[in-house]
Amino acid sequence: MAQGKDIFARASEGEWTATPDGNRRRVVCFTDELMMVEFAFEKGGEGWLHSHPHVQSSYVAEGIFEVTIDGRTETLQAGDSFIVPSGLRHGVKALEKGRLVDCFTPHRADFLEQ
Repeated sequence: MAQGKDIFARASEGEWTATPDGNRRRVVCFTDELMMVEFAFEKGGEGWLHSHPHVQSSYVAEGIFEVTIDGRTETLQAGDSFIVPSGLRHGVKALEKGRLVDCFTPHRADFLEQ
């Protein structure tokens, strides 16, 4: 996992951890201002509806997801993306096995507490 002056990250680095909603995440790299996190979902896996003060951008790296942001739901597939403004309630459901790459600003300190 890259942090501080180490600005490069390799796929072999970073540890997968279980998320409270039953999926997995891996912090890829971060600074105080920005964090990149990869999430892995099995088919039917859900990222529970929640909100946080961080601005989030997400890229669908693999799979098909039903994405809900502030009550609006869209189906997105590999190559699509979305942005979650600060404080909006959002969540996802994996319609097939897939991965999301999320960026947060500022970084999610709670993802570093393990």
